[in-house]
Amino acid sequence: MKTITSLSINQTKEIARRLSSGLKEKDVLGLVGDLGSGKTTFIKGLASGLGIKEERVISPSFVLIREYKGRIPLYHFDLYRLNYIEEFELLDYKRYFYGDGITCIEWAEKIEDFLPDSCLRIKFEIIDKDKRDITFYSKDNYLKRIIKGLR
Repeated sequence: MKTITSLSINQTKEIARRLSSGLKEKDVLGLVGDLGSGKTTFIKGLASGLGIKEERVISPSFVLIREYKGRIPLYHFDLYRLNYIEEFELLDYKRYFYGDGITCIEWAEKIEDFLPDSCLRIKFEIIDKDKRDITFYSKDNYLKRIIKGLR
Protein backbone atom coordinates (compact mmCIF):
# COMPACT_ATOMS: atom_id res chain seq x y z
CA MET A 1 0.00 0.00 0.00
CA LYS A 2 1.22 3.48 -0.81
CA THR A 3 -0.34 6.91 -0.27
CA ILE A 4 0.62 9.91 -2.38
CA THR A 5 -0.59 13.40 -1.57
CA SER A 6 -1.65 15.48 -4.57
CA LEU A 7 -1.75 19.25 -4.19
CA SER A 8 -3.52 20.04 -7.48
CA ILE A 9 -5.57 18.72 -10.38
CA ASN A 10 -2.46 18.77 -12.57
CA GLN A 11 -0.49 16.76 -10.01
CA THR A 12 -3.30 14.16 -9.81
CA LYS A 13 -3.19 13.82 -13.61
CA GLU A 14 0.61 13.49 -13.55
CA ILE A 15 0.48 10.69 -10.96
CA ALA A 16 -1.98 8.85 -13.23
CA ARG A 17 0.20 9.45 -16.33
CA ARG A 18 3.17 7.92 -14.53
CA LEU A 19 1.05 4.95 -13.46
CA SER A 20 -0.16 4.39 -17.04
CA SER A 21 3.37 3.63 -18.27
CA GLY A 22 3.45 0.40 -16.25
CA LEU A 23 -0.06 -0.86 -16.95
CA LYS A 24 -0.96 -3.55 -19.45
CA GLU A 25 -3.96 -5.23 -21.04
CA LYS A 26 -6.40 -6.84 -18.60
CA ASP A 27 -5.45 -4.52 -15.73
CA VAL A 28 -8.46 -3.46 -13.68
CA LEU A 29 -8.38 -0.34 -11.51
CA GLY A 30 -11.09 0.12 -8.88
CA LEU A 31 -11.46 3.75 -7.81
CA VAL A 32 -13.32 4.80 -4.67
CA GLY A 33 -13.88 8.18 -3.07
CA ASP A 34 -16.48 10.85 -2.48
CA LEU A 35 -17.92 13.04 -5.23
CA GLY A 36 -15.31 15.57 -6.29
CA SER A 37 -12.40 13.63 -4.83
CA GLY A 38 -10.53 13.32 -8.14
CA LYS A 39 -11.53 9.98 -9.67
CA THR A 40 -12.43 11.33 -13.13
CA THR A 41 -9.47 13.72 -13.05
CA PHE A 42 -7.20 10.74 -12.37
CA ILE A 43 -8.69 8.82 -15.31
CA LYS A 44 -8.08 11.84 -17.57
CA GLY A 45 -4.39 11.68 -16.64
CA LEU A 46 -4.31 7.93 -17.19
CA ALA A 47 -5.92 8.40 -20.62
CA SER A 48 -3.34 11.04 -21.51
CA GLY A 49 -0.58 8.60 -20.63
CA LEU A 50 -2.17 6.07 -22.99
CA GLY A 51 -2.21 8.57 -25.89
CA ILE A 52 -5.87 9.54 -25.51
CA LYS A 53 -6.79 13.24 -25.51
CA GLU A 54 -7.89 13.89 -21.96
CA GLU A 55 -10.68 16.26 -23.05
CA ARG A 56 -12.38 13.23 -24.62
CA VAL A 57 -12.68 11.68 -21.16
CA ILE A 58 -15.93 12.59 -19.51
CA SER A 59 -17.76 10.90 -16.71
CA PRO A 60 -19.98 8.23 -18.25
CA SER A 61 -22.53 8.56 -15.43
CA PHE A 62 -25.52 8.27 -17.72
CA VAL A 63 -24.28 5.38 -19.88
CA LEU A 64 -22.19 3.52 -17.24
CA ILE A 65 -19.27 2.90 -19.62
CA ARG A 66 -17.20 4.68 -22.26
CA GLU A 67 -14.48 3.19 -24.45
CA TYR A 68 -11.43 5.13 -25.60
CA LYS A 69 -8.85 4.07 -28.18
CA GLY A 70 -5.20 4.62 -27.25
CA ARG A 71 -1.97 2.62 -27.36
CA ILE A 72 -3.99 0.32 -25.08
CA PRO A 73 -7.80 0.68 -25.09
CA LEU A 74 -9.26 2.29 -21.97
CA TYR A 75 -12.64 1.18 -20.61
CA HIS A 76 -14.12 3.71 -18.20
CA PHE A 77 -16.98 2.58 -15.96
CA ASP A 78 -18.79 5.09 -13.74
CA LEU A 79 -21.17 3.26 -11.43
CA TYR A 80 -22.45 6.29 -9.52
CA ARG A 81 -25.97 5.81 -10.89
CA LEU A 82 -25.92 2.01 -10.66
CA ASN A 83 -29.03 0.98 -8.75
CA TYR A 84 -29.05 -2.77 -9.18
CA ILE A 85 -26.17 -5.19 -9.57
CA GLU A 86 -28.08 -6.80 -12.45
CA GLU A 87 -27.46 -3.61 -14.47
CA PHE A 88 -23.74 -4.20 -14.10
CA GLU A 89 -24.00 -7.88 -15.03
CA LEU A 90 -25.82 -6.91 -18.24
CA LEU A 91 -22.77 -4.87 -19.32
CA ASP A 92 -20.86 -8.07 -20.09
CA TYR A 93 -18.19 -6.79 -17.72
CA LYS A 94 -15.93 -9.86 -18.18
CA ARG A 95 -15.37 -8.82 -21.78
CA TYR A 96 -13.78 -5.63 -20.45
CA PHE A 97 -12.00 -7.05 -17.38
CA TYR A 98 -10.34 -9.83 -19.35
CA GLY A 99 -10.14 -8.17 -22.77
CA ASP A 100 -7.53 -6.18 -24.64
CA GLY A 101 -7.61 -2.99 -22.59
CA ILE A 102 -7.29 -1.37 -19.18
CA THR A 103 -10.50 -1.06 -17.17
CA CYS A 104 -11.09 1.81 -14.73
CA ILE A 105 -14.13 1.68 -12.47
CA GLU A 106 -15.37 4.70 -10.55
CA TRP A 107 -17.47 3.78 -7.48
CA ALA A 108 -15.89 0.31 -7.53
CA GLU A 109 -17.15 -0.41 -4.01
CA LYS A 110 -20.58 -1.06 -5.57
CA ILE A 111 -19.23 -4.17 -7.31
CA GLU A 112 -16.58 -5.32 -4.86
CA ASP A 113 -17.56 -8.99 -5.26
CA PHE A 114 -16.98 -8.81 -9.04
CA LEU A 115 -13.50 -7.25 -8.95
CA PRO A 116 -10.63 -9.59 -9.84
CA ASP A 117 -8.18 -10.44 -7.06
CA SER A 118 -5.46 -8.69 -9.06
CA CYS A 119 -7.41 -5.40 -9.13
CA LEU A 120 -5.47 -2.23 -8.35
CA ARG A 121 -7.57 -0.42 -5.76
CA ILE A 122 -7.20 3.36 -5.61
CA LYS A 123 -8.82 5.39 -2.84
CA PHE A 124 -9.23 9.18 -3.08
CA GLU A 125 -9.60 11.21 0.08
CA ILE A 126 -10.35 14.93 0.14
CA ILE A 127 -8.01 16.71 2.56
CA ASP A 128 -8.94 20.29 1.62
CA LYS A 129 -9.98 22.32 -1.45
CA ASP A 130 -7.03 21.23 -3.63
CA LYS A 131 -5.30 18.56 -1.57
CA ARG A 132 -6.05 14.83 -2.02
CA ASP A 133 -4.56 11.69 -0.54
CA ILE A 134 -4.48 8.93 -3.15
CA THR A 135 -3.88 5.45 -1.73
CA PHE A 136 -2.90 2.53 -3.97
CA TYR A 137 -3.25 -1.15 -3.03
CA SER A 138 -3.06 -4.47 -4.90
CA LYS A 139 -2.45 -8.12 -4.09
CA ASP A 140 -0.82 -8.58 -7.50
CA ASN A 141 3.01 -8.65 -7.33
CA TYR A 142 3.60 -6.81 -10.61
CA LEU A 143 1.14 -4.06 -9.59
CA LYS A 144 2.83 -3.85 -6.18
CA ARG A 145 6.12 -3.10 -8.01
CA ILE A 146 4.42 -0.36 -10.04
CA ILE A 147 2.90 1.14 -6.89
CA LYS A 148 6.29 1.08 -5.13
CA GLY A 149 7.83 3.06 -8.01
CA LEU A 150 5.17 5.81 -7.97
CA ARG A 151 6.04 9.20 -6.55
